[in-house]
Amino acid sequence: MRSILIALASAAALAACSTTSPDVIQRGEAQRLATVVDATVLSVRSVVVEGSQSGVGSAAGAVVGGVAGSSVGGHRESVAVGVLGAVVGGVIGNAAERFGTREEALEILVQLTNGERRSIVQAKGEEAIAPGDAVILVTTGGKVRVTKAPGVRSGG
Repeated sequence: MRSILIALASAAALAACSTTSPDVIQRGEAQRLATVVDATVLSVRSVVVEGSQSGVGSAAGAVVGGVAGSSVGGHRESVAVGVLGAVVGGVIGNAAERFGTREEALEILVQLTNGERRSIVQAKGEEAIAPGDAVILVTTGGKVRVTKAPGVRSGG
């Protein structure tokens, strides 16, 4: 029984290991042609990307709470406490998953070279982006990330 609880807790922890960091490229985005657009940063502000609720945290919490609650008291009490433990465990598991998958992010407002403006939200990365920076918008598979524009070398 203990190994089942450990497996469920591990599954909940792994579900929380997701990121939208511009420094992490998803496997499906590797070796794909991306569209690149030049832009200038107008503003940057910190935001929080709300955590996900896949149901893994709720399910794991409900199982753990139900098992723990059912081991309390005699047969009649163990059923009632087991049900209560499952409900409380589900609520706690859901909150833990949501909190564990929250990310500090940036909302970056940019102006394209044609004058159009765009807003992109991405997790904070290693690269500091500030108003006035020349950046590129890299679009792959419908996802966009902002990174500083590389320096242009003159041919010669």
